[in-house]
Amino acid sequence: MRYTQLYAPTLKEAPADSEVPSQELLIRAGFIRKIAAGVYTYLPLGRKVLLKIENIIREEINKIGANEILMPIIQPAELWKQSGRWEDYGPEMMKLKDRHGRDFTLGPTHEELVTFLVQNELNSYRQLPITLYQMANKYRDEIRPRFGVLRAREFIMKDGYSFHDSWESLDETYQAHRKAYSNIMERIGLKYAVVEASSGAIGGSESHEFVAFADTGESNILYCECGYAGNDERVPYVGNILYDNEDEKAIEKVYTPNVKTAQDVADFLGVPVRKIVKTLIYKGRNGYFMALVPGDRELNEEKLKAFINDQSLTFATPDDIYRDFGVPIGFLGPVGVKGIKIIADNQVKGMKNFVVGGMEKDYHFVNVNVGRDFVPSEWTDLVVATAGDPCPHCGKPLNMKKGIELGHIFKLGTKYSEAMGTKYMDKDGQLKPFIMGCYGWGISRTMGAIVEQLHDEKGIIWPLSVTPFTVVITPVSTNENLMNFAEKVYNFLSEKGEEVLFDDRNVSPGVKFSDADLIGIPFRITIGKALNEGFVEIKWRTGKQFRVEADLEKIYEALQKSKEEYNPHERY
Repeated sequence: MRYTQLYAPTLKEAPADSEVPSQELLIRAGFIRKIAAGVYTYLPLGRKVLLKIENIIREEINKIGANEILMPIIQPAELWKQSGRWEDYGPEMMKLKDRHGRDFTLGPTHEELVTFLVQNELNSYRQLPITLYQMANKYRDEIRPRFGVLRAREFIMKDGYSFHDSWESLDETYQAHRKAYSNIMERIGLKYAVVEASSGAIGGSESHEFVAFADTGESNILYCECGYAGNDERVPYVGNILYDNEDEKAIEKVYTPNVKTAQDVADFLGVPVRKIVKTLIYKGRNGYFMALVPGDRELNEEKLKAFINDQSLTFATPDDIYRDFGVPIGFLGPVGVKGIKIIADNQVKGMKNFVVGGMEKDYHFVNVNVGRDFVPSEWTDLVVATAGDPCPHCGKPLNMKKGIELGHIFKLGTKYSEAMGTKYMDKDGQLKPFIMGCYGWGISRTMGAIVEQLHDEKGIIWPLSVTPFTVVITPVSTNENLMNFAEKVYNFLSEKGEEVLFDDRNVSPGVKFSDADLIGIPFRITIGKALNEGFVEIKWRTGKQFRVEADLEKIYEALQKSKEEYNPHERY
């Protein structure tokens, strides 16, 4: 490709709304352009990268026997109502009506549609197992689209679904996907972890995430030297319950003006923040729930949703709380409350003489004790695990890294097949619901994650596996001798099958060098004054540079050797 034929407009300055390096660099380097919040056009460079990511995924998934299909983006509400997710999925689902008033969604995922697809055609155990997958646009109405392609409202995703007649068969396919997904990460060239994860709105019994490490990642990955790793939404808190060794004191209601947060209350009363029990109100399908956690811990919404089995659960608004409970949000508490289910974290069991909201503005109860002053409806693990907590496998302190979730695999079981009446006939002639698996990968998000992990102050550093071009040929001027030799190198390398960008623009060498670094092309062949001495210069995007004799075969050999040694994670 000649640069004069390439549509790749670069920018010197970062967009004003850039929040993370990938958002800034993909726009500046001419890979994407923003159309609206969370909606992007992929320019030629971006499309080339996406296609390479797709091909890696396709090759690894085809290798394990999956079948590629393409399903419609628009899905009728009836399918989602059959599964119970029309209301359960939450406000991220983009809903619309057609001209006849019928409800549809722009699919955020396709479990319902693929289950409906096989309903009348996959009907015997002899046809199982089978795996279907697609690569297509998905839609989620993010409350706050951010971080460019990392959290967009329209995005490209690979989603796959498997159908089985036994849990053993599902596990075989699940493990095959786990290996294939690890291969994808390694072929792309990312540093990553496979972690236990929450199933969320997808549902199911077991799930794992494939997370690329990045300082800007939204996932908190807890890991241990024993090999355990998990998303903090999933990691159980297994520390011992600390029992306070003190006598119960008489409960008192005290005046606490203008204090609302747990730390504010603790400071006002002169007690440790652990002595505060935070009360949080959530609203779900079956009304309100009250959740209690120690003041020094955060509540894990995913654990609460899983415990209640209600993915529609949302944090009650201050207006909801004031209207239905008659108290501002900072003064909620369980004492004297009736008609609401109270779910308490296990650690509250060991607390004595603690502080809760007084269910009256500017008041808190002190010296509150479980059993005497209120009784929780149920106990469970509700807190977000964090660094320093004990590992669920070996008990050693957990460490934490930030990461970006790229792949997610689930054991769905019979959640969708039972709800939608999709069954097969087993070897005994009995109709049974399919046992299903689900396997997703964020394709457009992967492009952003690569840039988050691999960039420097000059721009992007692409791995060879997905770079839009392997090498850029850069004559330092339009001098006839330089341009003629550059043309020869371009034609020779192109005939050898290399992906070459010939920078034939009539611009300064500085602009050419800056654009090559910004775009992130792994190798630059500079054709300049050294040609008079019989040499050209090869420079790696990671910093290494050296001279090579200006012979086409020797240039090609040097490029092949460079490709063998190139590591985008190393700097020279």
